[in-house]
Amino acid sequence: MKKIAILAGDGIGPEVIAEAVKALQAVDKKYGIGFVLEHELIGACAIDATGDPLPAATVERCQNSDAVLLGAVGHPRFDGDPAAKVRPEQGLLKIRKTLGLYANIRPIKSYKSLYKVSPLKESLIADVDFVVFRELTGGIYFGEKGRRNGGSEAFDICTYSVGEVERIARLAFAAAQNRRGHLTLVDKANVLETSRLWREIVSKTSNDFPNVKFDSMFVDNAAMKIVQQPAFFDVILTENMFGDILTDEASAITGSIGMLPSSSVGSKVALFEPIHGSFPEGAGKGIANPMATILSAAMMLEYLGYPEAAQEVRAAVELALEKGVTTGEINSNNAASTSEVGDFIANSISIKNNKKSF
Repeated sequence: MKKIAILAGDGIGPEVIAEAVKALQAVDKKYGIGFVLEHELIGACAIDATGDPLPAATVERCQNSDAVLLGAVGHPRFDGDPAAKVRPEQGLLKIRKTLGLYANIRPIKSYKSLYKVSPLKESLIADVDFVVFRELTGGIYFGEKGRRNGGSEAFDICTYSVGEVERIARLAFAAAQNRRGHLTLVDKANVLETSRLWREIVSKTSNDFPNVKFDSMFVDNAAMKIVQQPAFFDVILTENMFGDILTDEASAITGSIGMLPSSSVGSKVALFEPIHGSFPEGAGKGIANPMATILSAAMMLEYLGYPEAAQEVRAAVELALEKGVTTGEINSNNAASTSEVGDFIANSISIKNNKKSF
């Protein structure tokens, strides 16, 4: 039996989570894992219900689960109010900190059937397959922030420690050892003191991984390289804000941000979520692409120790892409709805014959 905390969140979150749940239920029926799916609130919906973007009940549920599957967090009514004291995103930052989720892992993969919808040339994106390790609980997002001089000045402080850098560096190097053996540190060491600390610590850590080719790159150069030569990268290691921006940029490689899953791991329970936002203007219309959330569930299956089941979910997603069963941002001429995509993927999992019990 595996307990999964389900945090659907805001906007399209409940819709894409519903399709990921279908895939998990198909896997569960086939492999007999015994999932217990328990739903809790986070974000704007939690504020509306409790006044808190991360209620205590949600924290307790997550801490007592084997993994967490999250949809999306955010609502425009908070975005347009700079004076708002409570914001949905505070719940997301707090759950990362509370669960010790210091490493966000975002795979970037091109799909042959999507080459035509990518804004980049096919010759650039063919066989692109790299992963970004983004530090998740430090840096400018978590540093001291505020206003001074009567509110006419604002500040956000970026702070990193040796321990924070070293722990994610070791995870990233270990991943590179199991991939193509190449790690690129992305920083701004020509300007920022925190980046100079990153480069110092990561360079030192690289000595413990002699089989991994290590190089470093300024973030502006990396941003250009991602669109000019994305196949150059194998593992990218970077700090919190740079990783947030670069992975959204890299989503263009696939042709849809709705294709990119992620995992957040650390010292406690791991969390899995698509990298896209809550897209509130699309909520309730059946147009949201659920594939990133379903692929996040596949990452969760792998984390829980079911790699064959994870691969079957990924194969079902690829089959949907090949057959053109996709939402409108990928296939505008013959768009499937969110639930139709989820149904196709779940049915594809169910009809295969390679049943195995764990």
